[in-house]
Amino acid sequence: MGNIVQCCHSLSKYFKCKDAPGQGEAERSPLLSSEESECESPSMPDDLEDDLLTISPGGKYPLLEPEHFLFPDIILSSNLGGDMTLVEPMVCLLVSEEEEGEGQERSNRRRNRGFSEVETQTEVETQIGMGVQTQTESQADVQAQTEIRVCNNQTVEREVNTLRDTGASKEMAVQEHEILSYTNTKLMEELNTDEGNVFKLQQTTVAAQENTDFVRTEPTQENVTKSECTTVMPTEHNNNTDGNTESQTEVQPTKRSISSTDVGVNFDPADRGVDLTQQSYGEDERTGQPTVASDQNVNEKEEEEEAETKQTLFLVDRLFLAAPHVKAPPSQESLEDDRPQQCDADKRKLSIGDAVALQETDFTVRIQPPGKESFELQVSGQMLVAELHQVLMEHEISCHCTCFSLQLGGIALDSLSELRCVQGIQDGALIKVVEDPYTVRDARLHLRHVRDLLRSLDPADAYNGVNCSSLSYLTCYTRGDKDSVSVGNRRASEKESADCSPPEYILPGCKDRPLTPLQPLRDDWKPFQCLRVLTMSSWNPPPGNRKMHGDLMYLNVLTMEDKELNITSSTRGFYLNQSTTFNFNPKPALPKILCHSLVELLSQVSPAFRRTFSALQKKRVQQHPFERIAAPFQVFTWIARHGDHTLDCVRAEETHTSRMGQDEQTAGQSREWNEELQGCRELARNSLQERLHRERSIFKTNSDFVAAATRGAVAVVDGNVMPLNPGEAPHMQMFIWNNLFFSLGFDISEHYSPLGGNTAAHAAAICDLRGAQAYASVDVEGLHTLGTAVVDYRSIRVIAQTIVPGILERNQEQSVVYGSNDYGKTVFTHPRFLELLDKTSKPLRIQRHQVFDHSNSPVELCSGIETKGILGNDGRPYILDLLRTFPPDLNFQFSETEERMEVPRECQIFGYPQRHHHSLASLRPELIEAFVQHRYELYGKMVSRDLIQTEEQAMEQSEEPLSEPRIGDTATSGAGMELLRRNVIMKACEAVGSVSDSCFDIRFNPDVCSPGVRFSSECVEEVQRQRQLLWDAAAFLLSKQIPAVLRDCLDHSAVPMDGATLTSVLHQRGVNVRYLGTLLRELDKVEDRGRLSHVQRISISEVIIRSAKHIFRTYLQDVEPAAFSAAVSHFLNCLLSSSSCFADSCSDELLSRRRSRRRRSNGSRVPLLTDSVWARLTPSELWGRIRTEAGDYYHYTIDSESIDDVIKKHSLQRISLLREIAIKTGIQVQLREYVFESRHRPVFGEEDVVNMFPVVKHLKPTATDATRLVQHAQVAVQQGLLKDGHELISQALTLFSSVCGVLHEDVCMCLRLLGRICYILGEYADALSHQEKAVMSSERIQGIDHPQTIQDYTYLALYCFAGGRLSTSLQLLYRARYLTLLVSGEDHPQVALLDSMLGLVLHGLMEYELSLKFLQNALMSTSKYHGATSLKHARSHHLLATVYESKGEFRSALQHEKEAFLIYKSQVGENHESTEESSKYLQSLTQQAVALQKAINHIYRNTPACIPPPKFSTPSFPTILQQLNLTCGIILVTLSAKEFADLRTEMKGKEKVQWESWKKT
Repeated sequence: MGNIVQCCHSLSKYFKCKDAPGQGEAERSPLLSSEESECESPSMPDDLEDDLLTISPGGKYPLLEPEHFLFPDIILSSNLGGDMTLVEPMVCLLVSEEEEGEGQERSNRRRNRGFSEVETQTEVETQIGMGVQTQTESQADVQAQTEIRVCNNQTVEREVNTLRDTGASKEMAVQEHEILSYTNTKLMEELNTDEGNVFKLQQTTVAAQENTDFVRTEPTQENVTKSECTTVMPTEHNNNTDGNTESQTEVQPTKRSISSTDVGVNFDPADRGVDLTQQSYGEDERTGQPTVASDQNVNEKEEEEEAETKQTLFLVDRLFLAAPHVKAPPSQESLEDDRPQQCDADKRKLSIGDAVALQETDFTVRIQPPGKESFELQVSGQMLVAELHQVLMEHEISCHCTCFSLQLGGIALDSLSELRCVQGIQDGALIKVVEDPYTVRDARLHLRHVRDLLRSLDPADAYNGVNCSSLSYLTCYTRGDKDSVSVGNRRASEKESADCSPPEYILPGCKDRPLTPLQPLRDDWKPFQCLRVLTMSSWNPPPGNRKMHGDLMYLNVLTMEDKELNITSSTRGFYLNQSTTFNFNPKPALPKILCHSLVELLSQVSPAFRRTFSALQKKRVQQHPFERIAAPFQVFTWIARHGDHTLDCVRAEETHTSRMGQDEQTAGQSREWNEELQGCRELARNSLQERLHRERSIFKTNSDFVAAATRGAVAVVDGNVMPLNPGEAPHMQMFIWNNLFFSLGFDISEHYSPLGGNTAAHAAAICDLRGAQAYASVDVEGLHTLGTAVVDYRSIRVIAQTIVPGILERNQEQSVVYGSNDYGKTVFTHPRFLELLDKTSKPLRIQRHQVFDHSNSPVELCSGIETKGILGNDGRPYILDLLRTFPPDLNFQFSETEERMEVPRECQIFGYPQRHHHSLASLRPELIEAFVQHRYELYGKMVSRDLIQTEEQAMEQSEEPLSEPRIGDTATSGAGMELLRRNVIMKACEAVGSVSDSCFDIRFNPDVCSPGVRFSSECVEEVQRQRQLLWDAAAFLLSKQIPAVLRDCLDHSAVPMDGATLTSVLHQRGVNVRYLGTLLRELDKVEDRGRLSHVQRISISEVIIRSAKHIFRTYLQDVEPAAFSAAVSHFLNCLLSSSSCFADSCSDELLSRRRSRRRRSNGSRVPLLTDSVWARLTPSELWGRIRTEAGDYYHYTIDSESIDDVIKKHSLQRISLLREIAIKTGIQVQLREYVFESRHRPVFGEEDVVNMFPVVKHLKPTATDATRLVQHAQVAVQQGLLKDGHELISQALTLFSSVCGVLHEDVCMCLRLLGRICYILGEYADALSHQEKAVMSSERIQGIDHPQTIQDYTYLALYCFAGGRLSTSLQLLYRARYLTLLVSGEDHPQVALLDSMLGLVLHGLMEYELSLKFLQNALMSTSKYHGATSLKHARSHHLLATVYESKGEFRSALQHEKEAFLIYKSQVGENHESTEESSKYLQSLTQQAVALQKAINHIYRNTPACIPPPKFSTPSFPTILQQLNLTCGIILVTLSAKEFADLRTEMKGKEKVQWESWKKT
């Protein structure tokens, strides 16, 4: 059994929660490894270890340096940021020393107890190709009492019942808690004195994500801080089984009890060689919710003993095991030699030192603007001069300047050089801003910048989705109490003056879901109008004679004083001219002022402009930088306010240049996108500086490419781009715009006809993008892929790609030198491509294979046959059409060609194979890695078992009496043993499907199911084995991974809130969304399916919305442009409205006045738009098509006759359905309140459809060095080194910001981690600062109503409460609850957490009635989703009892505490500390109730008596904070030195018992 089991088991005897440690004594985790430890690790027979090394040598993972690990089996996954964020439960282990252990705190021990069940939410960020989670076969064996998960060497036992300590007659129940077993090298070195080599085997074993560890801190020189604590983050997968489970019996020793053989190590000897890198994709993507029992009551005898050093034991927040990006999918690196890996480790160490050096290069310079006083500016050494230029353009003092150069000591600075490389730069250096003469481009950029300044507070750009603007509303809730200095005074004043009443729609039970609060208007917000009109003059461009005078362009301005100004922009600056609307006179006008900036000129001539612009600037600089900075990728909002359309000359000109295919920053020019992207990838990558420069260039160029591709795709669909083949049908046309190639997602020339026609062509674009992401992640030097983006706009899929040099000059058939362009009829190969692709075949698990070409000659390939290799005119090798990068999914087939004999039984049980719309269905990379890991476990077990048998047979033979052995006999015996070992490995390789017979190496042939591909007769057997391997993977998905998804949701280690997070949950397990029907059918078979009602509700919604999206795609393609609004609103009415829907007559219908010679009339009406095909769609017809699509695509039968029936049956929310369909299709609706229940009028009108925005998918580069730093930080935190972890994450934040900018998922992740560490260390102000940035970043890059944003709001509320900002905390929780109601509805586990937190905060503010409303709702939700006899339910009862006690309603308090007592008694027994504490609290309540009744009786009788008045407890701030911490997953356990020594002794004995037991078996 694992460390946590041993700790819990022993702590049932030793837990005594005393007061805080003595002054000056820092705590040290009891299990923290230290180099000065004198304990040795247990050993194992040398020959067995040699065998293990023979199996898979070199299994070290250099990134993690396991020889220094406390927990070497915790593998840090590899996905920091990604396209989807999953909200999952987590256990946050925050430990802070108890500083108030006397007086009232002691009387409130029942409320402050450490026995807690907690559930919070945390993000898991995933990416294409990332996130592996597996379940092995051993899970199916034990369901009732114990569920054992074996992930390589790690056994996870989920105890659903009481854990009995056999050494002490005391029971400790860990209900709803997953017991995990670990391999812990350093811990075993500390706790064991013999068997020294056992755990060396575990240093390289793969830890799946189920891990929980304890850490102890001892007084050290760097740890003597009162608020400092040490944490280790759990990666456990919590079972969270409720009390209704029948298996409430003990786990006996024969059932792998903690008191017998399960003592910390469960492993197979052969598992040593598993490569850690192969687990580097989301292994830790789930979180658990352990319930840790600790006794905080201190006996009187114990209190009188001498003070002992206290050790802090605590669990760890899963947030610290978030998975960073990696450049390559996992591979079997364990099969390679250690030495190159060690070199890589050295390089990485060097890069970390370089990162520290980078942070140390920050310094201060003085900036001297022209005509103004100088000011100081903090800069970074790696900042480019061009970046400093941009910073000054945003600075309050110099924001009006754009055309200037920077000079140091009279020498102009190169814009592309870094500041640290500038000669003479130092701290305090004076940099002068020197005004430069304008060019036409500079003048246009200056005009754009002035326009941006004037509209900096206008949210119109965010609503319209332009200029990388997006919405953020955090400051609406955090501005209230920032001015208060005194925290204590603030708390007191807030309790008196804070308005705690929430809006009606936030209260529990309210059915209204208003949309207006989603985008609140600030109370003090008002538009700042500096000018009435700023536009380009009609006198542009300047005539030749004026160009000779330096005129660049002319502007017209109408000031707020209604004064018309004509302004000349010249090379020297801006001045007024004498022109009018009809007369051109370029001569200067009075006042004859020449200003280098347009803002300066307008300030001189318009007092209103000067006054308003100054106020605008003050308001602008008050904004947080995260609110103003442009995001790297455009974020679109699905709902927006209807705003007035204003004059904007810059917007008009940019629209014109965009339609001409030009870049707005370089008017009249086009960028060479392919050369830029490939040139960035070819940059040097040896040093850290080179890698940063390379990755920054790649990220910036890719970001610009995606923006240009999006604009181009919109222009293509809008008809603003001339096609290359105008004579072809519209869906077959291709386009070139801004040096980008655009094609449509239709089957051109019936190329995809064998694969499924238009449906296959539509799917091929995403498959190709995933393949491009995979190859870009591998990042093989010399191999090039095209820049790719897929844009869905107005139901048309547009694929944007960079252009291979020379490909347009020749036919594609002539260009292809590798692969096939006709499905195998002609196949080519090329040695250069073979060499490059061979380097990618191992990480991508692609088998090198041979196929026949048109002349029946064998051709060797290292990829799918459809992958094409082209040598561009620039000499670079390019690979295209990567849609077959991942193996096919045989469960979904386009044609019935499979023989039923080869279909595994598991697939047949689930009803597979099924007919699919196309033949491009492929397995996800997460599934591939999970399957390979599963096979490696089988391989390790087989090899281990057979080798042990071989060794035993050899031992028996050697024991036979023989004469003196000769040297030759010994050599023969050794050779024989080596042969036997090889045979064992060969047999195991064949059994698991390895392509090699000497080592474990599973790869897939992507062509075994491709149409038209022919193999030689010699390869028939190999092809059959590959097909069987694919079937095995498909069966593994059905039999293991889908049940694992349901287990994740059942134990709340995955808590989806909407369609996006549900998709993420599925993808983490490698399950495609097309399996939703199977998931729902399996969900119906789950015994506790009531606890999965939220998953069922979201899954059914997802099936309906995705089916509707498929229909909407074809529906909108036949709509004429003038009817888009009417058609979209009609579709939404048919989908969501309860009324009989008829298409609106278009408000823009016009009369035609064309006269006919034969018949003259006053006019004839243009054919009505409502006469079109789309207008004849009815709700019943649409619902029938949705049901058909759900059955055909998702193989799920919807048995409801209408959308109203399914909404009523499954309690769906129409507003949530509207949000989902809008996000998925790109519809933007008007922000107003919609009445869905109306039977007489449609819900949506034509004006309610504001816009349609593009839905963009693209490649996602990131910073590799920063990723490594985060991995090291995660390791440091797991070792309990919080300070080191904080430092490393700070360095990673610097690198991520340098590469990706501050608004990025990875930067947001680092901010979350820093906030969490600071909170753990008690640095609440820093935690608040980091979390505020994380929230704003989430709002800007994820969306204001994204589940991750909701999560960040929740944690910010906790940090605000800890920092004394109580009312702000309350408002943030109200905001989080509103967003959760909008996204998921009230019937959701997340609401239970928020209601518990709201109840506690309101309790602290003494708003008892409101507190009771939220806590009672939390009680009902907890009962539903965790069980009426779960410990979480008992905790909810207790929280209600405390509020009733504060109100003086002792009868209600007694009732709820009795319920809690009964649950504790039934679950953990009468002798358990929690039960005893509940009993004592009941006695206290009874005494108070009796005293109150006596006082009332005496009052009624009017008889004097000396009865003390009843005491109504008022909650203290530390009490409420501790309860909030417990609710959010913060658990504190303390141990004395003596208790720790006893624990170590007991664990050492148990380890020895387990080792002996393992040897016997």
